[in-house]
Amino acid sequence: MPANDSNNSTGPVRMPEPTPRHYRSGGHRASDGSQPGPRSLARREGRIRRQYLTAAAVALALVAAGGVYAGVQAGLPSDPPAAAATAPVTDAGRTVPPASDLPTTASPVAGTVSAAAGKPAELPAVPAVAVPAIDPELDSQINGIIEANSAYALGVSLIDVSDGVVHGYGAQGKFVAASTAKILAASAYYHLVETGRASLTARMGASTAGAQIRQMVQQSNNDSWALILRAVGQRGITEYAASIGITYDRTVNLLTPAEMARTLQLLYTGQLLNARNTAQLLSYMQNTNFETLIPPAVPPGVGVHHKYGLLFGNLHDAAVLDKDGRAFVFVVYTRGKNYSDMGPRTQIIQQLTRTVTAALF
Repeated sequence: MPANDSNNSTGPVRMPEPTPRHYRSGGHRASDGSQPGPRSLARREGRIRRQYLTAAAVALALVAAGGVYAGVQAGLPSDPPAAAATAPVTDAGRTVPPASDLPTTASPVAGTVSAAAGKPAELPAVPAVAVPAIDPELDSQINGIIEANSAYALGVSLIDVSDGVVHGYGAQGKFVAASTAKILAASAYYHLVETGRASLTARMGASTAGAQIRQMVQQSNNDSWALILRAVGQRGITEYAASIGITYDRTVNLLTPAEMARTLQLLYTGQLLNARNTAQLLSYMQNTNFETLIPPAVPPGVGVHHKYGLLFGNLHDAAVLDKDGRAFVFVVYTRGKNYSDMGPRTQIIQQLTRTVTAALF
């Protein structure tokens, strides 16, 4: 059991606060003064006859060359097919292509021309590459796990960051957020820094504000949390949360799974902070002091950035899972009796994690 999170209380938090080259034959025309002078009719007829013979020879040569070219072309392998575009994401019968893959304008594909028919030949059908998505099958699996563990209050939120749609399962009301709310506090302080009202190098406690943020997130240090909240202020944290669509009062520290998921989605996609601060905060969400909930159930090759929360009967983990340019936010909030049923709830969180990652990666 992580010691740092056990100092929380269930009541109010008390603290002081490149244009294809078109090859074409050149035009031939007589230059000035090239018209023939007076000649005998016989000479002129002879020259005309030679010209016709020459033209006929050229035509025959062109026909022969064309046949050779066509034969060579028939023996060449076709161009490799273009890489398949990312398949659209399907959500509840609605198709949404990933925003980052949408082209500015659509370019038509040019068909090959059939010599016999003189019209475009049909292109062979290319099967679309299936992209894992949050689909009804996954919905059913998640709901099945929740229903099988009805002794606990379980709330799950899942977001594909490519479309931002929040998928909620189980209990979607407010939970005591415990230390998962530290991500909101960290983002609020970074926002003050980016707007010139605070500094990461400012003295705070026995170190700097930047060091306190790291301790608060990576080590879940509650003293650091108190210092950051004091610097942000009660009104400041409430207004910052409201600015991203969240109703939050630090004195009771309540969040829904969807609100926590939305916070992580905005953070990961760079909508909360600048690139440098985003990367820094996400780095603190790795190698934390409590890696026993979502992380152990994630398959190799999938990245994990997360923040857990543990307070009496509340056991949560909130993560961003990413691989090969795709990312999903995955939040599990649980409420049970107390620390005595942490084991079963840890197993539920890991079962949900394995189900989600098997479907999406």
